[in-house]
Amino acid sequence: METTATSKGQIVIPSSIRRKFGIKEGTRIQIAVDDDAKEIILTPITRDYVHSLRGKFKGKGLLKALMADKKKEREL
Repeated sequence: METTATSKGQIVIPSSIRRKFGIKEGTRIQIAVDDDAKEIILTPITRDYVHSLRGKFKGKGLLKALMADKKKEREL
């Protein structure tokens, strides 16, 4: 499936894909980049996605990593 970016960099996700992944108006989308494969990965942040993450990262020091990332972003 293919789509075209607008002059503002916006794209349209086809309705069949939106239905398949439960993307509705207001659904947040996580964007990741795979530099090696030169791919952009879009992950809808739905209730099911959030529930699938429960307990997955317990005790991994993620708060410190998040704070460091936010600080780095502010410096850019």
